[in-house]
Amino acid sequence: MPRKTQHVVRTPGGWSVKKGGAKRASRTFSTQKEAISYGKDLSRKQGAELYIHRRDGMIREKNSYGKDPHPPRG
Repeated sequence: MPRKTQHVVRTPGGWSVKKGGAKRASRTFSTQKEAISYGKDLSRKQGAELYIHRRDGMIREKNSYGKDPHPPRG
């Protein structure tokens, strides 16, 4: 079963939160901070992973809010 993912990405209208594989954004915000906050809440509700991208599209940070297939040791 594929994992649920949410992505915070730069778009022409600001910063958007998109479901993995979706063409349309769930919501768009003027700042990345607002988009990350919304993305975290959405990921917690869905038990999904959140990918935060930089302006250039590279992944800056990744957080799991569901069943992490590779949890940290310790």
